[in-house]
Amino acid sequence: MSQDFLFQAMQKAVDIVNDSPHPTNKVAASLLSRGNKIVSHTNYWPAPIANNIGLGCRIGNSSGTVHAETATILTAENTQGAGMFITDPFCPNCAKNIAEAGIKDVYIDHKGFEKDFWERRSGCFKNMSMEIVARAGISVFRIHRKDRRIDTIHTPDVNYIPKEDSPLEIEQGPKSQDFFEMLIAHKYAHHYNRKIAIGLAENSDGTVFGITSRVHAVTGYSLTNDNDVDMILQAKERYSFMQEPINRYLMACKRLGLTPLHDYLFCSQVPSAREMVNAVGAGFSKLHLGDPFKSRDQSGIQARDLLRDKGVMTFVTFKK
Repeated sequence: MSQDFLFQAMQKAVDIVNDSPHPTNKVAASLLSRGNKIVSHTNYWPAPIANNIGLGCRIGNSSGTVHAETATILTAENTQGAGMFITDPFCPNCAKNIAEAGIKDVYIDHKGFEKDFWERRSGCFKNMSMEIVARAGISVFRIHRKDRRIDTIHTPDVNYIPKEDSPLEIEQGPKSQDFFEMLIAHKYAHHYNRKIAIGLAENSDGTVFGITSRVHAVTGYSLTNDNDVDMILQAKERYSFMQEPINRYLMACKRLGLTPLHDYLFCSQVPSAREMVNAVGAGFSKLHLGDPFKSRDQSGIQARDLLRDKGVMTFVTFKK
């Protein structure tokens, strides 16, 4: 990518940041694909949440907003090898999505490191966000638009290959309820007692794929490595090194250049609150569930009930 395109993409994010509806934490991001196509988005409340629930209400333990980085990924056609440009340092949840989306480089506007938000959240960025993207083999830079200067925060070793011991499972099939239910029955039994998501998606030619994702440590971490397990277990505050399966599915669709099919999304248990907010942001209004009484935490159940009662999302229990 030429430097002109890098500065253009960063400026695009800066230009739209004040369009964010958030009253205090306005963030914007741009994504520059390998074809030099730029897409941008701010953090925002999806219309079904804004209109039916409101802006000030928590969705379980999550805000009702889709973060700018995630919103930009969901807007893009293909994120594999892309560069992302952000007005502010990214949170650990967005770091996981950036890694899962196959983004290669992240650029942060230097003014983002001068804001109150940075002062309050710098620990999470240094100790978790950067750990996640470094393990995923992503380069991170600070960009100075006025001086047209780019500083390196992190670059991986040339021969670094991230670990991945729970890859996606992808099968081609027809766009049909029968194929969807067959996948659920087979994968639900195969991944017994593991939280999984299954969704259908299609490419530009209309070829349909069934994608199965398991909850797992984010790209670059391995549950077969004792040191990684210790780090995962010691994670504090509200963030985790584990990537939830619906988020994996949504990001994988963009990495693979696929369009999610909104009638076909399943989770073996009630998703986390953040997963459901992101799914609403991705255009989903229906979710098939395996166990409707089980969730990672109680906030998932609370979020499910709120989204259901306010007409934002319909939940259908899969009958084994």
